[in-house]
Amino acid sequence: MITLEDWALIRRLAAEGVPKSRIAERLGISRTTVIKAVNSDAPPRYVRTPGPTSFTQFEPHVRALLEQTPDMPATVLAERVGWTGSIRWFSDNVRRLRPEHRPVDPAGRITWTAGDAAQCDLWFPPRKITLEDGTTKLLPVLVITAAHSRFMTARMIPTRKTEDLLLGSWELIQQLGRVPRRLIWDNEPGIGRGPRRAEGVAAFMGTLATKLVLLPPRDPESKGVVERRNGWFETSFMPGRTFSSPADFNTQFTDWLGKANARVVRTIKATPTELIDADRAAMLPLPPIPLHLGWRNKIRPGRDYYVRLDTCDYSVDPQVIGRMVDVAADLERVRVRLEGRVIAEHRRVWARGMTITDPAHVETAARLRKQFQQPRTGVVAGDDLVRDLADYDRAFGLGEGIS
Repeated sequence: MITLEDWALIRRLAAEGVPKSRIAERLGISRTTVIKAVNSDAPPRYVRTPGPTSFTQFEPHVRALLEQTPDMPATVLAERVGWTGSIRWFSDNVRRLRPEHRPVDPAGRITWTAGDAAQCDLWFPPRKITLEDGTTKLLPVLVITAAHSRFMTARMIPTRKTEDLLLGSWELIQQLGRVPRRLIWDNEPGIGRGPRRAEGVAAFMGTLATKLVLLPPRDPESKGVVERRNGWFETSFMPGRTFSSPADFNTQFTDWLGKANARVVRTIKATPTELIDADRAAMLPLPPIPLHLGWRNKIRPGRDYYVRLDTCDYSVDPQVIGRMVDVAADLERVRVRLEGRVIAEHRRVWARGMTITDPAHVETAARLRKQFQQPRTGVVAGDDLVRDLADYDRAFGLGEGIS
């Protein structure tokens, strides 16, 4: 076999018109070799004829195991077939065979029409946020992206529980100004899994007149729009930023989203702000009735005049001890009502296990406690309560005939 340099020289000499016999004589090779070099389309390369290796006798058994379990690790395969040689050599051969036995799941390209869908997801920023008690915590950010226009809305929420997910979803949908015809989620426990829907989700979707789509496992393409943006947030929004509180995070993130929505998206060759109007025009209108969302509970306060919401305790007016009150909360405020009248209102805290007390409630409790501890005075009979015993004798006819 000739070298690459000889092949290049043969072709150059032949292009200059040197006879093939003279080229062969000059290089000391046969004329046939010269003819093959001139007629070839690619440089010569050595191809080793495949032959049996140490892996050959194990290959049928490995293929049989891969046919049953395509994802079986190479180390387990080596143990099953009794391999005692180099594990790296064995793994290289397994890597070569595995694609032939693994099921193929081709990804389809999805076209999103205006108003049809919005993709929903939770993004966990890789930085802990300082809470009211000084602790830090990784908090979820609810992200909703209109699939057609790629318009993004998002905000940080306290928990990934159903109440907060629905409150956040409603706030972001209001920012869109219209309701997408489909809301696409993966299997988020606070929304639902498979055929099951979390409590309150069906009523929420029905009020919006939209359809909830819960994606099956291993279907990342159907929610790839929002997931790619989550990765973009980490590389474009997070670097170099610090956050003093969840409210500070939301303020900075909302400001950044306004700029991000004005950038050209390569796949649609337009900015989300240019396409959102067409997206909104094809969406459904917002519901005409108010949505009753959030945390709701009925509690009868005991002597300890606090009500619990999530993991925190909030004080109420001690005068309602023993009476049934309604506790409601959204993402910002906690309100306690008695027969429709607000008797306590607090800012909702995102830290866990805190006790929030209104000083006015403490003063009322002290006053009521003092009144309760004062001794009760007996009833002093006045002159107007003294009755002559003769009045009873006359009333019962006992006075007649008695001397």
